[in-house]
Amino acid sequence: MTRGLTTAFKNETLASEVRPITLVELDFSGGTVNFWTGEGDLSWDSKTWTGTGTLLSIDAVNESTDIAANGVQLQLDGIPSALLSTILTEHYQGRSAVIYLAALNSSLAVVADPFILWKGRMDTMQIQDGAEAATITMSAENRLIDLERQRERRYTDLDQKNFFSTDKGLEHVADQLDRQLNWGKP
Repeated sequence: MTRGLTTAFKNETLASEVRPITLVELDFSGGTVNFWTGEGDLSWDSKTWTGTGTLLSIDAVNESTDIAANGVQLQLDGIPSALLSTILTEHYQGRSAVIYLAALNSSLAVVADPFILWKGRMDTMQIQDGAEAATITMSAENRLIDLERQRERRYTDLDQKNFFSTDKGLEHVADQLDRQLNWGKP
């Protein structure tokens, strides 16, 4: 996939001191959670990103020229046990997960337009609960995983009306099953 880098981002990568960061946006049913790989809070895109420091790790993001659904794993260490109940009750499967690659300028502000490093949907979450803190490992899948999902559509009037309530294109299909047709002269 080609990357559209802004001029400001390209110039920052050529600077004598580069400050790369990763931004992670997870869309839970109760609201979006934003993390970044630094300390403290960061403001970008009218959102507040919570710093995780070294507590957030992201597996290698793989890409290929083939049409393949490459997933990624995120691991967040040091989650207080009090927050686990919130995470356990939130609906997350199939919801959006986005990983951005960004850079900070000399005044520690996000350089214009970080680019999307990976985008997909949250799949499974494993929680290892400790005495005071927990570790969460989340697997996320690329949207191309839907290509492997079996489609359950039928060529029936009822199935068609579930999607298009006024469509009459398949209303006579059931009548055609037992119809006897005579070809040629009787």
